[in-house]
Amino acid sequence: MTEDEAKAWLVDTLDVSRETLGRLERFVALLIAANAEQNLISAGTIPTIWSRHIVDSAQLLVLASQIDPRHAAEGGVWLDLGSGPGLPGLVLAILNDSPIHLVEERKGRVAFLESVVAELGLDHATVHGCKVQALTIPPVAVITARAFAALPKLFTLAHGFSTQKTLWMLPKGKSATSELESVRGTWQGMFHVKRSVTDPDAAIILASGVRKAGKR
Repeated sequence: MTEDEAKAWLVDTLDVSRETLGRLERFVALLIAANAEQNLISAGTIPTIWSRHIVDSAQLLVLASQIDPRHAAEGGVWLDLGSGPGLPGLVLAILNDSPIHLVEERKGRVAFLESVVAELGLDHATVHGCKVQALTIPPVAVITARAFAALPKLFTLAHGFSTQKTLWMLPKGKSATSELESVRGTWQGMFHVKRSVTDPDAAIILASGVRKAGKR
């Protein structure tokens, strides 16, 4: 997927308006500028930032709406763990008006997230500058995490924010299948692996009904 194809995908698949595309372009500019000060994304991915990072994040919204339109509808609360440079959290916030919590413990990245939220007027996005263990919010509709933690640790840290109806959307690159094997017998639920639209070798773990093995 080229950069032009990535932008076309956003317009064709998500019906992104000119105004929203402009917000995404501003976010990309802010991300590239901030990357010169702190290592938010690999410098080698900047030439393909629209496909590698923006569409890679945006596809989660498409998957959520395909699984259950209520997940993508305004009002369903999202939780993005280890938001870092705002991927996928800020991209989702730009594309969707649902409330979203962005959790990040590193101060420099927290400052970046807060600055983007303020500049783009993303009033439905809340930045939490803390560890996941210190977060105190009710269970949410959707949990996302990109390059945050291995599946066993992720479920251990975040299962308290989920119910049996919560949808987990976890981009895992090439490690998806092996990470699912690593929780077999420890965690139960409905698990699916979906190939990424941006990279045939990358995958996204979709899960629901996540619970510790032996519990109902």
